[in-house]
Amino acid sequence: MTQFRKGLWRSALAAAAVAGFVTSAAAQMELKIMAPAAPGGGWDQTARSMQQALTQAGIAKSVQVTNVPGAGGSIGIAQLVNNSKGDGNQLMVMGYVMVGALLTNKSPITLDQTTPIARLTAEYEAIVVPADSPIKTAKELADALKADPAKVTWAGGSAGGVDHIAAALFAKAAGADPTKINYIPFSGGGEALAAILGGKVTAGISGYGEFESQIKAGKLRLLGLTTPANQGTADKPSIQAQGIDIDIANWRAVVAPPGISADQKKALVDAMDEMAKSAEWQAILKQKGWEDSYVSGDAFAKILQQEQARTKEILASVGLVKS
Repeated sequence: MTQFRKGLWRSALAAAAVAGFVTSAAAQMELKIMAPAAPGGGWDQTARSMQQALTQAGIAKSVQVTNVPGAGGSIGIAQLVNNSKGDGNQLMVMGYVMVGALLTNKSPITLDQTTPIARLTAEYEAIVVPADSPIKTAKELADALKADPAKVTWAGGSAGGVDHIAAALFAKAAGADPTKINYIPFSGGGEALAAILGGKVTAGISGYGEFESQIKAGKLRLLGLTTPANQGTADKPSIQAQGIDIDIANWRAVVAPPGISADQKKALVDAMDEMAKSAEWQAILKQKGWEDSYVSGDAFAKILQQEQARTKEILASVGLVKS
């Protein structure tokens, strides 16, 4: 073997050793993921989907999921910031919902106190009514809102979250006063679903994935999704295409506690990068109908800053926070 080939061989062996070390280091991780909401909702589904992908793909040795519900994630983030400082094995699922809820609840804890790791998914909002509702289209719901916004009751996630923002934007686009909407917040997707199915509210609003099985079973009627007009389909119509100008997507992400080292942050980002590319995670995205909107590390931190500023403007425009 020539010196050149020997050099190449040694380089290949060294690269393989490093790759093996990175994979085995990640595989030794014992991660904890907090879903700052009750079981059944989008954050809980995301945390448990991550648990499945990370363990099945051999990226982590073990993944423990815990639920800390309340106030749009305000209770969970307070626990993360105050009790998990410096813990490089702890992650918390969060998303657009939390950005709005922290502003609405005037939380003393902010996302600036966490360590951003990665944005994982995006999902458009779905507006549904019970199958026996007299409301058949998004236009009919818009007309009812315009006539009397207080008479139309909405079930969705936490106050100030994406569901609440989308309901207010729908009212505004319908020509109704968005500050007068009758929105009932629920901590978990399961509770909101029970209220909609039980006919306790006029309409429900959340990510499509949370309603999909009930829509397919014929128990809920889908009025439409908050997708751009050109993205609607026969079974998933766009609300914008029905003449109500609304386009908003929920996204979900993971953050770590404050005070972790640069090495700990890199290990978590690397684990998320590996998970996002895995066949196991891609299969989950397809099954749940979640859009892959993966961004990690500093690029995600920048997006998070922009989203906080944008959300404050939206919340002020619909009367949910003072500008």
